[in-house]
Amino acid sequence: MLNTRLLLLSWVIIMALSGSTLLLQLAAQSRPGCRSRCGNLNIPYPFGMTEGRRDCSYGGLSNTFVIDCDNSTDPPSAYIANRSTGLNAVDISMDNHEIRIMMNGARECYNSSGAVTRRTRSGITLGIFSVSSTKNRFFAVGCDTQATLNGTENRGFSTGCTLQCKSITDVINGSCSGIGCCQASLPINMRTYEISISSYDNHRLVHDFNPCSFAFVAANDYDFNFSTTSLMGMAWERMPVVLEWAVEAKTCEEAQKNMTSYMCKENTNCSDAAHSGGYRCHCKEGYQGNPYLSGPDGCQDIDECKTANRCHKTALCENQIGTYRCYCPHGFEGEGYTNGCVARQKENNSFEMALGVAIGCLLLLLCASLLALGLRRRKATKEREKFFKDNGGLRLQNLLSQHQSYVEILKVFTTGELKRATDNYNESRILGQGGQGTVYKGIMMNDRVVAIKKARLLDRSQVNEFINEVVVLSQINHKNVVRLIGCCLETELPLLVYEFVSNGTLSQHLHDNDGQCSASLCSWKARLRVAAETAGALSYLHSEAAIAIVHRDVKSTNILLDENFTAKVSDFGASRLMPSDKAQLSTLVQGTFGYLDPEYFHSSQLTEKSDVYSFGVVLAELLTGMKAISFAKPEKERTLSLVFVSAVKEDRCLEIIDKRIINEGNVDHIREVALLASRCLKVRGQDRPSMKEVALKLEGLLRKTKQQPWIHQDPSNFEESEYLLRGSHVNYPDTGLINTTGSRDTMKNQLIPFGVEDAR
Repeated sequence: MLNTRLLLLSWVIIMALSGSTLLLQLAAQSRPGCRSRCGNLNIPYPFGMTEGRRDCSYGGLSNTFVIDCDNSTDPPSAYIANRSTGLNAVDISMDNHEIRIMMNGARECYNSSGAVTRRTRSGITLGIFSVSSTKNRFFAVGCDTQATLNGTENRGFSTGCTLQCKSITDVINGSCSGIGCCQASLPINMRTYEISISSYDNHRLVHDFNPCSFAFVAANDYDFNFSTTSLMGMAWERMPVVLEWAVEAKTCEEAQKNMTSYMCKENTNCSDAAHSGGYRCHCKEGYQGNPYLSGPDGCQDIDECKTANRCHKTALCENQIGTYRCYCPHGFEGEGYTNGCVARQKENNSFEMALGVAIGCLLLLLCASLLALGLRRRKATKEREKFFKDNGGLRLQNLLSQHQSYVEILKVFTTGELKRATDNYNESRILGQGGQGTVYKGIMMNDRVVAIKKARLLDRSQVNEFINEVVVLSQINHKNVVRLIGCCLETELPLLVYEFVSNGTLSQHLHDNDGQCSASLCSWKARLRVAAETAGALSYLHSEAAIAIVHRDVKSTNILLDENFTAKVSDFGASRLMPSDKAQLSTLVQGTFGYLDPEYFHSSQLTEKSDVYSFGVVLAELLTGMKAISFAKPEKERTLSLVFVSAVKEDRCLEIIDKRIINEGNVDHIREVALLASRCLKVRGQDRPSMKEVALKLEGLLRKTKQQPWIHQDPSNFEESEYLLRGSHVNYPDTGLINTTGSRDTMKNQLIPFGVEDAR
């Protein structure tokens, strides 16, 4: 027995001594023979400096994986591709496939007379990299400021903030929520952008406390603490921005078809980049190193016995490929991990004792597991109750108890029901993503298909207003409005459940097929029917709902089509209730470039006529087949509303009307709808017709169309078509519209609570 104890003691001492000689973990390596650092930056392959060699970086000199090291600074500074790009890299992560760079912001300063004294622009062009939409935000600071982040790639986008405050007493220190300071989310897969700043009054009224406007993109972990002193002049420094990277513009499946160019080496896994395109390589579990290199610098087996030994101090450790195992030395027994090893008993009852210990451990483990499970369930229940209360659940229950009819219309779902419906929010169920959140396809227990909207941001100060709007929207029962089925308030961010509309958006059918409309929407009769159904839905919201509702974001991407191509108005995330005692409502401006009512944009006074203007743009889209904003055209022709009003004013309708609908012999109807659209696009809201008047006009034309079938017109009769389209000359005043450089993305100057974009 004494010899056994001495043996155990000796083995423990040996293990303690060997622990002091553990090898360091493998680190991400540069290519052998290539320089691995520039100043404080570690440079792992596929990145590399090409000093003297072309193969130190993936793709050689022509690729943006090149790191240009400026040795004239102390310490040396690293730049992506070359120093002229200004993309100063300070960290490269192989685990997350991210690069952190330092970027300047944009600013514009004025003197007391309103003259510009300083203007600094800010922009970025990344090539194969993209700005992370989840780890960066867009900031704007000022009290007479309009700041926009404009995409300059082919798809185009614009987001930003409009800031106005008359007194420094309106500004709240530490709050960047719309007064003096605002922030906005970024779109996914953003590879280029440019920040622009403008001012309404050149800071003359606020110059004493705010002479400059500022705007910049910065990482979420950037320590920006806004205060009133920020308005006098921010300490101008470069801000960190997080970029995402991947290799080659291929999926893993496509890349693996050519193994000679496939970048993932031995002992690696491949994953597709979710948003930016391309693929990424990772070491398998139990391996560490650079997944883009072969041999000793690549992914090598980790000796867990030296780097991550979890064996009990009385047990031995054996490294295995990709893992390790613990075992007891000769003369000892036990499992070697938690309880360790003990000397074998020579008595006859050793088996019974071991069995008793094992059963006791199992019972103890079972009790501990049940206790932990109970605690987790109790914690989850309390968390759900807290979220339900914070999200206005008690107020909703009170409203439902007062009005029994609501119970039949609006269903309050549990978190479990929606998790099952979305397969625990599986990525394969995502229907669409936007700046306000994500939309999932859900399949309920009764096989009903729904669209579940999961918000990204919320404003707790507007919970009561949100609950009121949910109740009102749930009562809308119109065949041309996407119906709200219910909600779930047991999560941190409320979930809204809508009916599922399966046939995409009007915008997709008009524009997404290389400029060719969908076959089902190429005829004038189909387009007129969609216009009449949409107008009828908006008229219902304005005039016939229990409380008048202003949609505030009418556009072709928010008009869905079902399997029968019936139009359904969607996305009420920006909508506002219009009290019966108010003709207009003062709000922070929200809308979409190309569709936004110019009068509302300048005055912030919301009326039903704002929806009329946006619908006028949709009518122009149906008539012309053109997009509301087109960056491929010259600047003066980018905005459809300006082009359309000008064409009507100058008797040039035939030049822009879609030739496919003119050929159907329906010129009289087209002329009437064109004149109606131009009335909807009047600059002053009081000069526009009401939605009820618009709906009645379109329904009347649709009835005439059904009574008298169209006859296809010979293309040679365009002169007669042009004469009918022109009709009597109508004089229109100068529109005064703003020719923005925005995009289809919604611009807003405040985070609207709970709203997300609808399923497309």
